Amino acid sequence: MTGDTVVPGVGSAGNAEQKGLSRADLAADWCTQFDRWFRDVVAAALPEPTAMVVGTADAAGRPSGRTVLLKRYDPEGFVFFTNHTSRKGAEALANPYASLVFPWFAVGRQVTVTGRVGPVDRAETEAYFASRPRGSQLGAWASPQSQVIPDRNYLVERQREVAERFAGTDPIPPPPHWGGLRVVPDVVEFWQGRANRLHDRFRYRRSEQGDWIVERLAP
Repeated sequence: MTGDTVVPGVGSAGNAEQKGLSRADLAADWCTQFDRWFRDVVAAALPEPTAMVVGTADAAGRPSGRTVLLKRYDPEGFVFFTNHTSRKGAEALANPYASLVFPWFAVGRQVTVTGRVGPVDRAETEAYFASRPRGSQLGAWASPQSQVIPDRNYLVERQREVAERFAGTDPIPPPPHWGGLRVVPDVVEFWQGRANRLHDRFRYRRSEQGDWIVERLAP
């Protein structure tokens, strides 16, 4: 099982949604099961298979959500990158719990995740940032994400200033306020659509002892 950065595609899912899901189909651990399904989605050439809805909440418990791209997954969790002063970044750091939803509806599947969220180490952020196109690197410096700005020209001017600042600098370092966040799951649920709303739902739940319990849920 591997969990490297993944590549999106476009296409049809075939008849995966009619197959169903039984306890015997499931891997012993959530990460292997996620990897199986993710590979199915890539093979089916779905658009943006890495797209996931990230839910966070502020210190008062008021929730917000948005779609971001998954960049890595492994037994330690799911990693994405963002500006830590953005709404999602600030909420994740103030209230360190998050949810993820992978809406693979074209193949009749969905994966949901809940767990703790926190920053990855700086070396991991620097390695990923160096792999991004230069324009994306400049954009991370130029945009005060989630802040009110007067107009688009403000961004264009900021981009120009940043490009001048880093002319001749290669690689461009990541901004100090930018980096990875890892969601470490307590629960991972696999949903397989079936006829007549009698869907198959299985939940991997971390016990107090740290092992994983697999349970079937009513749809």
